[in-house]
Amino acid sequence: MQEFWESIPIAQIMLFVNEYKFFSSILLLGCFVLMKQTVVRLLRRRYQRGANKRIAVNSFKNIINLAVLLLFIALWSGELQNLAFSIAAFMVAIVLATREFIQCFLGYLYAISARPFRIGDWVQLNNVSGEVVELDWAKVTVLEIDEQSMDYTGKHLYIPNSLIVTRTVTNLNFLKRYAIHQFKVTLEPHSNPYQIVPQLLDRARHYCEDFRDVAERYKGVIERQLDTEFIDIEPDISVETNIYGKYEICVSLFCPSEQKHHIQQKITADIFLHWFEQAPALVPITSTIYAEH
Repeated sequence: MQEFWESIPIAQIMLFVNEYKFFSSILLLGCFVLMKQTVVRLLRRRYQRGANKRIAVNSFKNIINLAVLLLFIALWSGELQNLAFSIAAFMVAIVLATREFIQCFLGYLYAISARPFRIGDWVQLNNVSGEVVELDWAKVTVLEIDEQSMDYTGKHLYIPNSLIVTRTVTNLNFLKRYAIHQFKVTLEPHSNPYQIVPQLLDRARHYCEDFRDVAERYKGVIERQLDTEFIDIEPDISVETNIYGKYEICVSLFCPSEQKHHIQQKITADIFLHWFEQAPALVPITSTIYAEH
């Protein structure tokens, strides 16, 4: 028996199989199929009808199939390894090439799940402010709003969804109807500015009287949504000085967004009126008006 195994040229057979893998695979597959059919016939003749026959036949088929699979994996292991490396490199290239699109899609999933904003909300994203008019898997379409006047500019901005995840999103929806409007008026220091503060407060309260009840209700809605109290509907006027030694009349109002600039002009006119009344000699003044939001 030992002489029989020694007489078989195993090295030559392995060399032939490695050189002609495709032909060897077909040949081995045919041998296994033939062997499986032969053994299955023998098992069916040996066992009578019943569960034992089905178990034996099914077990043998599974063993043959597993043996064929393992043999083919061993035979084509080098090619399978190269194929796996190629697929991995291809997938890495695909991911790198479509990274921005993948980030946009993930940002879309975040936006529809976490809901930091909805269609129609005012938001601040990527240093721009606007009203969200559309959201799809790739981008957010925003109708730009000027941050100073809070009016529409007419520009449509298309922001990638990836920025929703990587940048801070500020929801400005509570500013859509009412806003905390602040502005300053700079005056020359020739009189006492505190003498005109009571008159200015009276005028500011008068301008805000028409919408006071609505502002109080809207204040309650905002504070309930944000679970904090930070809004004072009473007008506030204070006096400061800047680095040039000028007086600054600082005004803060909680008013409708569409009326804030109109009210600002009225209060500014009152400031000039009372300031000139304190300056009978008409001392030249240099005034600068600007808004802070």
